[in-house]
Amino acid sequence: MKKVLISSVVAGLLAISATAADTYGPFPVTVKGYEGKKENSVAYTGQIARQTLEKSLKKLATQGNGAANPELKAKMLAYYAGKDAGRAIIDPTTKGEFKIKQTKVDEISKGKNLKGKTYKGLINGFPGQMTGPEMVEFLIEKASASKGGYDPLTGYKYEQLISKFLMGGVAYSQAVDNYLDEKLEANKNPNNKAYKAGKHYTGKEHVWDEAFGYFGIPAHALTLTPKQVVAIAKKKDFKAADYNKDGIVDLKSEMTFGPAYYAAGFDAKSGTKYMTTITQAFIDGRKLITSAKGEKLTDSQRAQLKEYANVIKTNWEKVLAEAAFKYAGSVYKDLNVIKAIVDGASGDIRKAFKTYAKHWGEMKGFLMALQTGGKDLGATGVKLNRLSGFGPVLVTGGQVTGIDKDGNFEIGGDMTMERYMVEMVKLQKVLADEFALEAKQKDMTKKLASIIKTMGEAGHAEND
Repeated sequence: MKKVLISSVVAGLLAISATAADTYGPFPVTVKGYEGKKENSVAYTGQIARQTLEKSLKKLATQGNGAANPELKAKMLAYYAGKDAGRAIIDPTTKGEFKIKQTKVDEISKGKNLKGKTYKGLINGFPGQMTGPEMVEFLIEKASASKGGYDPLTGYKYEQLISKFLMGGVAYSQAVDNYLDEKLEANKNPNNKAYKAGKHYTGKEHVWDEAFGYFGIPAHALTLTPKQVVAIAKKKDFKAADYNKDGIVDLKSEMTFGPAYYAAGFDAKSGTKYMTTITQAFIDGRKLITSAKGEKLTDSQRAQLKEYANVIKTNWEKVLAEAAFKYAGSVYKDLNVIKAIVDGASGDIRKAFKTYAKHWGEMKGFLMALQTGGKDLGATGVKLNRLSGFGPVLVTGGQVTGIDKDGNFEIGGDMTMERYMVEMVKLQKVLADEFALEAKQKDMTKKLASIIKTMGEAGHAEND
């Protein structure tokens, strides 16, 4: 019955054409007895502040000089765990005509950090059995001592591991396993009361807004094409970003951030509807809450709201899985290039390996992100972790297998490039099958049988 309900909601969403009215806000103030001057009840500035902290932290992770760097480590921790005033927005910043309104995190929201919102469970896809915050701080320490965020001895690109994990371990985790989950229950953040005393938004209005902020989509995204939404993230389409035509991009409502960037990217290139479906569900859910006019939501209204939430959760999960799928394909292709160079073809193997490390970090970050949504992936999670391993396979064979008592990475195992290429294709197949993927960019699975035969891995493939 649940699948039928979700399908009917999705069908209804896709039947709605995007117009200028299909924006996330403004929505009127419905709090009973509110006497302030606010007229728009939408508020998700804390989430946008964290979006800028994630992007800024990614930039900082590339600034190491190859030696221990306490100053850089402290600065990275300030953007991850700190709440101090005065932190500049390192990214996104003004670029040419793409002028951005805010230059400091506090101009968006004060006293925000990422650590407090990071997934607290164990990260089984990374060595050391660390919690989410422990792993991020461990990666920050390693990144600060690396040269440009890259370690050629392990194949780790730290900025990619940190950034892609946080897209899940903060944004996705908080949205789908908090705001769109227990906080939709009747006894949590009721709609007939202000979120906090004196606030101009109700409990249910605000928790829904907060989930929306973590998705990172411009409030006016449904007036744009997915291609335009992607271009905003790249700061290449100022006209599309500047919805209110004030000559400047407001990060609070007009910018594209991580999760939405990937959703729009798949829609733009593959014709999927991830961005539009998720955004429309957020808008329709907010309209439903607003329609209650400050009264407690009925059981029927909450049931409908949960259906919108399920649409968002399902499609957001698919976006993360699609991203991991895409980068697994990139890793396969990178290994093909490296193997050719090893076999005598012309090319710069160091450059090729660094590209491979980047794509592996993106893939691994998204695989870990996928496992932070409060949903037990069970055997699927085990397969994803085992197929990807703790590190990319090295040119000489082997990969990261663990961390010693001093915090150093251990390299070992008998994994070869050829076998790892097969693992990447099998990883794609698991993702496609388990998450019913639609875009499947850089799909190698159609060649699985021939790849296994060519690589001489037929016997190994039987042992999944």
